[in-house]
Parts: sequence; C-alpha cells; structure tokens
Amino acid sequence: MLNNKRIFITGGAGFVGSLLAQTLSKDNQICIYDNFLRDALKFRDKNENGNITIIKGDILDSDSLKKAMAEFSPTHVVHCAAIAGIDSVIKSPTNTLRVNILGTANLLNIIKELSLPCERVVLFSTSEIFGSQAFQSTESHSAVIGAVGEARWTYAVSKLADEHLGLAYFKEFGTPCTVLRPFNVYGPGQVGEGALSIFIQKAIKNEDIFIHGDGTQIRAWCYVDDMVDGLMRCMTNPKAIGETFNIGNARAVTTIYGLANAVCKNLNSKSIIKFSGKEMADIELRVPDVSKAKSFLDFEATVDLDEGILETAKYYRSIN
Repeated sequence: MLNNKRIFITGGAGFVGSLLAQTLSKDNQICIYDNFLRDALKFRDKNENGNITIIKGDILDSDSLKKAMAEFSPTHVVHCAAIAGIDSVIKSPTNTLRVNILGTANLLNIIKELSLPCERVVLFSTSEIFGSQAFQSTESHSAVIGAVGEARWTYAVSKLADEHLGLAYFKEFGTPCTVLRPFNVYGPGQVGEGALSIFIQKAIKNEDIFIHGDGTQIRAWCYVDDMVDGLMRCMTNPKAIGETFNIGNARAVTTIYGLANAVCKNLNSKSIIKFSGKEMADIELRVPDVSKAKSFLDFEATVDLDEGILETAKYYRSIN
C-alpha cells in the first residue's frame, strides 16, 4: 500500500480512477485531472480528509496539463483518461484516435520536460488489442487489429500506440512506465456503456434485456475491486517497471447469453432476454492469461461472478 505519496490521476472522475482515488486518499495526496464528460466521483464517498484535489481539464490541453502537473509534482501518475465505450468510439473514431494517442503523448512529454520525480507511471491499455479472438492470451502474444476502416478497432489501435509510447519512453528516457491491460471490468460506480452494468440495472427493474447478436460471445469478467488491487500492485512493485500486464479474472468466464441468465437468476428478475441484430464488429472470444501478473505481482482476482453481480446490484439499488 502507498503512503505519503502524491498521485496524479488523469481521468480520475471515471469508473476505475475514482475508486483508486477514494482508496488511496486516506494516506496520500491525490490530484484528479478530468474533463468530467463522465463522472463517477459523485457516486463515491465524500472527500472528508481533504486529500483530493480536483482540476477540470482536458488531456489534449498541454498548457493546462503541464501547469497542473508542475504544481502538484506527483510521485505517481495513473493515466486513465481516454475515449472508451463502443458507442462513443463508433460515434467519433477520429476523436478516439486524437484523444487517446495525443493525450498520452502530451502526458509522457510533460513528465520528461518537467523532470518530475515519478516513481511510477501506469498507462491503461485494453484487452481489445488482441482482436476478436483471444483465448488465454499472454502479454507477449501479437496484437491483432481488425480491418482498417472499421471504427470499432480505432480504440484498440489508439491503445496499442499508447503501449508503444510508454515502453519507448521507458527504454529511451528511463520514464518508469508500466502498461495495464484490463479485461472487462464491472462493478459499483460504473459509468458509460458496460454490458454487465446495463444488464443488472435492467434486471433490477424487471425490464427486457437486449443482447447484440446471438449471445455466444465469450468474456472473462473482472470485478472493479480486483482491478484496483492489480493496479495498485503495478504502482508499487519494482518488477512492474517496463512491463505490460493482463489484469482480469480468467475464472469468471461465460457467454453473453449466459451472463444475462446469471444476472436474472442471481437477482430473481422477471426480465425477458431478447436478441437484436449485430450491427458492428464484435469480440467473439476474450479470456486472458494472467500468469504473468501472478508471477510478477502476486496478483490474483478473488471475486467470483455471482458475488460481483450481487454486490453491483446492491449498489444500483442504493442509488435509485
């Protein structure tokens, strides 16, 4: 666990960033830098100890970002800021590429220019860099991006570029970068377009649950507390520097149809599962190999899918 550190979180008002800020704020100074297009902070515990500084700013605004980082002088940087969510990506693939690639380049360049005393820089990538078919994919497996011109893959391309940027800055300039690849994170406080959070909210209200395609797509689902645990290990373990890690739960695997059924069963829901046409490229199979995270970081996800569904439902019932 970190103590008496200064942690700068881009996209810190988002789903994972806001939980990380809440978790670490008791013993550390936190600076959240975010444009607040999505705001999960409002669902988190209040900043009672006064250790969280919030700056509204855009990751593409180099001057604002540089000023914020210079004044805060972080020991740790966690870069969560990005365009994410399939609907947002499809709506504007050009903005996805600009924000995700140029934003990361801005951040890394500012850290280098200011010679910040960073002990660790953690960059969020994505499991989507493995393409539409990924079974027990290791960190060393080749990235497989879909057809050029298919908007779905602009997110994966941008995140793959971010990985290369981070590791290049480490090798060329010694920037202590670590790359984290999340696999299907869900849980309390999720904002945006997560399938499991949508299923749970529909099930609570006994509303119809819609599945894109035939529901045979396979995913491994990682509860957000496990994700933050893996993230903090990336922030603290010296073996993590210059490395890439899959962070997910390889045991919580099910089809999308099986997931919808599990939600309805666990919540005693009367929702009816329905199918709609698949209008875009999709991930057919995505299950990680997490043995590297176990070996390097002693990380292993502990929350099973049924438990995670119940905890997430408890959260959504509490805010509605």
